[in-house]
Amino acid sequence: MSAGHVPPIFVSHGTPALAVDAERGHELARWGRDLGKPRAILVLSSHWQAESLSRGSTAARPELLHDFGDAAVQPVPDALREVRYDAPGAPDLAYDVHSLLPVERVGARGWDHGVWSPLVHLFPEADVPVLQLSLVLGARPRALFAIGRKLGVLASRGVLLLGSGGITYGLAELAPRADAPPADWAREFDGWVANVLADSELEELFEWRTQGPHARRAHPTGVHLEPLFVIAGAASLYDHAVGFPIRGFEHGTLSRRCIQFGR
Repeated sequence: MSAGHVPPIFVSHGTPALAVDAERGHELARWGRDLGKPRAILVLSSHWQAESLSRGSTAARPELLHDFGDAAVQPVPDALREVRYDAPGAPDLAYDVHSLLPVERVGARGWDHGVWSPLVHLFPEADVPVLQLSLVLGARPRALFAIGRKLGVLASRGVLLLGSGGITYGLAELAPRADAPPADWAREFDGWVANVLADSELEELFEWRTQGPHARRAHPTGVHLEPLFVIAGAASLYDHAVGFPIRGFEHGTLSRRCIQFGR
């Protein structure tokens, strides 16, 4: 396993059907090969918010949650319910996280689709231990960034810090076809985020509600953007280079932009 620095990443996971989408999965698999094999993976998904920072199961085989809910834009394929991802939990990583900041234990909670839908492609061998960490309900971007700053040291210990959400998440305006052309407002917000990250304009990013174009349409609640602030905080300890290994849209309003912080 890799013992060196692992660049923190953010994945726009789109719809849950990502897990059984060969075309989108191929792009993630290629990126995973480029990243190499980390010692462990710490995931913050937009689909888990808790009153305080919490960590999930460290079992030998954590449960996969079929939490499709409002994220499903079409009937859920049977194949999606049959997906398995048998990676082990990460008790050693949980110990490391507890040593860095206060964390509640929610040991019975398995992995939501924001965790397993990208991981089945990024690391298909399912042989890297995984730990899920919650977002904090009501936390503002600067507070999430500060959490990331405390977690960032893990990247130098061979841990992949992965935020799973979406650069745009306008569910109310989804087009029925996955290959529908992107809405102008979605392209503008997606491009704005890419530019402020490339220019390290973090203060502007923190004020995305007022600074970002069409912010309310892009994120009615904002939760799908929140993992990005944690990952940006972790990455701020290291190389400021920012890359976008995957871009594009699905259903017209869901950005597929993925971000790698550092080399």
